Amino acid sequence: MINPPTSAYVHIPFCRRRCFYCDFPISVVGDSKRGETSSVIAHYVEVLCHEIAIATASSSGSPTPTHHPPLTTIFFGGGTPSLLSTEQLHRIISALEMGFGIAANAEISMEMDPGTFDFGHIQGYRHAGVTRVSFGVQAFQEELLQICGRSHHVADIYSAAQLIRQVNMPEFSLDLISGLPKQSLEMWQDSLKKAIALLPTHISIYDLTIEPGTAFGRYYKPGDQPLPSDEMTVDMYRMAQQILTSAGYTHYEISNYAKTGHQCRHNRVYWENRPYYGFGMGAASYIDGKRFSRPRKTKEYYAWVEAGAVVDCDATPADEELLDTLMLGLRLAEGVSLEKIKQGFGEEKEREILKILQPYFSEGWVEMRDQRLRLTDPEGFLFSNVVLAQLFTEL
Repeated sequence: MINPPTSAYVHIPFCRRRCFYCDFPISVVGDSKRGETSSVIAHYVEVLCHEIAIATASSSGSPTPTHHPPLTTIFFGGGTPSLLSTEQLHRIISALEMGFGIAANAEISMEMDPGTFDFGHIQGYRHAGVTRVSFGVQAFQEELLQICGRSHHVADIYSAAQLIRQVNMPEFSLDLISGLPKQSLEMWQDSLKKAIALLPTHISIYDLTIEPGTAFGRYYKPGDQPLPSDEMTVDMYRMAQQILTSAGYTHYEISNYAKTGHQCRHNRVYWENRPYYGFGMGAASYIDGKRFSRPRKTKEYYAWVEAGAVVDCDATPADEELLDTLMLGLRLAEGVSLEKIKQGFGEEKEREILKILQPYFSEGWVEMRDQRLRLTDPEGFLFSNVVLAQLFTEL
């Protein structure tokens, strides 16, 4: 294996309910079930650990730990991973440890929703090895939480944040969503200030995307009220950039802000187009230049694992690899190294890219700094879709 991954994403698909904006591969278990009381969750953990074991034993999968550098980042995403029992989380981490090894200073992230865990759970997760919590707040207004179909209340946010502080979690990230139905600039400013007051080391800001097949996709059309106008969502983005950077957060990626030394190491693996393992329903892997996604439905995923979890996919073509490098790397504040572009794809491609982007240099959306191609902040980030679409069309 060339450059074996040192990162793993683990998908935990269970949620109390499906949020109205969500199109992720999830399984709804209701408000009363969690890992300790759900046979469905228990069975999924069994299958997931079996998939990890198959990957480590397969000649086409991961080599044994003696031939493999240990994992330096693990990310439990979902879904709502905080519905797992502490024993279930420990079992999954142990399976990864046995199959790959885990570095002593590994970043182990876990997405958690307010109201889905108590002190015993967060303490158990910490003891199992979790070093970073990604906290799904989304909004600090009761009305907006209800509009989104969230299962938690504003009071749950503060209770959960207090629990996280009590176990001295080294990394605490908080998620907010802008552009929600009926969300005003005043509400957005209030959410930003309340988020900062909780003292997270990292804040992620996501602009609402109306996805087909979701409840919001049925209720709303992009641009229609009660969704904020495009002009207002642009103002929300600029407001977040101004308030968060003034509060000492570095805007290191289009949607992400961090205190110094607290960037998400795992997510940087994606943005730098480095290889990674994926495990669980719907999870994606990128290994040896090949991308593969697992079945997105429970029955199909279980059948795939039962059949031996065989991965059969082609290597990513060079042009597609170049686009991935640009589209992911330009999300980062430091952008993409032109020297690496030249080394990986040739001097002619480098010149072609610069020619395509020339109009955006003039607009002030793209700039060169220290031989790195980067989007400006905030204007380049705001118009990133325009820039990236042009690269996609031309290349």
